Amino acid sequence: MSLLEKLENRTATVGVVGLGYVGLSLAIEFARAGYKIIGIDINDEKVAKLNAGRSYVMDVPSDVVSKLVAEGRLVASSDYSQIANMDSISICVPTPLRSKSKDPDLSYILDAVSKIRKHLHAGQLVVLESTTFPGTTTEVIQPILEESGLSVGKDFYLAFSPERVDPGNVQFQTRNIPKVVGGVTEDCTRHARTLYGNCLDRVVGVSSTDVAEMVKLLENTFRSVNIGLVNEFALLCNSLGIDVWEVIDAASTKPFGFMPFYPGPGLGGHCIPVDPLYLSWKAKVNGFHPRLIDVAVQVNQDMPQHIVRKVREALKPLKKDLKGSKILVIGVAYKRDTDDVRESPALEIIHLLDQEGAKVEFSDPFVRFLQSNGSRLSSRTLSEKELAEADCVLVVTDHTSVDYELVARHAPVVIDTRNALKDFSGENIHRL
Repeated sequence: MSLLEKLENRTATVGVVGLGYVGLSLAIEFARAGYKIIGIDINDEKVAKLNAGRSYVMDVPSDVVSKLVAEGRLVASSDYSQIANMDSISICVPTPLRSKSKDPDLSYILDAVSKIRKHLHAGQLVVLESTTFPGTTTEVIQPILEESGLSVGKDFYLAFSPERVDPGNVQFQTRNIPKVVGGVTEDCTRHARTLYGNCLDRVVGVSSTDVAEMVKLLENTFRSVNIGLVNEFALLCNSLGIDVWEVIDAASTKPFGFMPFYPGPGLGGHCIPVDPLYLSWKAKVNGFHPRLIDVAVQVNQDMPQHIVRKVREALKPLKKDLKGSKILVIGVAYKRDTDDVRESPALEIIHLLDQEGAKVEFSDPFVRFLQSNGSRLSSRTLSEKELAEADCVLVVTDHTSVDYELVARHAPVVIDTRNALKDFSGENIHRL
């Protein structure tokens, strides 16, 4: 039976390498569609939890995992030799930036692909989902896999399909978010579209892996640039004594030609803070300087420093300095109603406050513990006493379950970076 037939009739064994937010959600949809799934992850704790039927991703309920494991449709392993038993492999590993140079770090992809190559055989489909710069699939991954002696489009199939996971989004999840797919050859695209088409509501085919890679970067660079614009607008409005939130609300009444974006303490998550830098790096390698992208990145990266300045200014009327002041940070996840702290601006803000000698605590209903500057912080329960004892309360994430009326009534000073206290007023409340 051909690979295409296995994919069509769902008798194929599908592998997912990297079982984080993206990989686990994808594995669940594959399994729900009837495929047998083997998940590969180097984290033994994740593997053990999945095989015990427990989820560690907020958007994936444990009862769903438990059912699929009990039915034998989902198995997790740290053994890459399992690749030999797979008909299709989706790669969902992290693609961070190098800490100092801020250049793309493909080490996780290179490690995964090198291990896959050792067990690659004819009649397999390999799909990269990890966000990266245009050309990665054909210029980096294809040569490594072809070191096996197999040829793309003839012996095995290779494609790119950008992940579009939005943690905490109850309306749009893996199944109903349109899936873009581009293969190295037409046959590669056909095989990938068949796989994803059996699991997801809509698949959008494009002409190449380069196009598919660029789609993801455009999506998130679009957001980065517009957030950079509105963050700069917030700084400008602040200098003019204008409420930027009122400006945005009024502008949003225009029924065409305007899309509202909102300012905040910086960018967070696994995509928007990182993807524009992947694109910028690739552009510069090819002799093109993306000025608008770089300026937006800088504006967004500077927001945590601006927030710390706001805290310092708000403490002056109380004749207090940052050094020695108790700062209570509300919300350390990068977005509301999720436990995801990846690249959260709260982490940088806490680091900067620590450097200034402030005593920092945090409260987040979704995050129990946080590592900061070598220390382990525990989430505090919001109470009148906790709020009153803080010299300043800093709202970084606007979780819907937080009692902001309590915050407005009892915090001596509040810096609201998310307009969470829009329904309250008082001399103690300072907005972004």
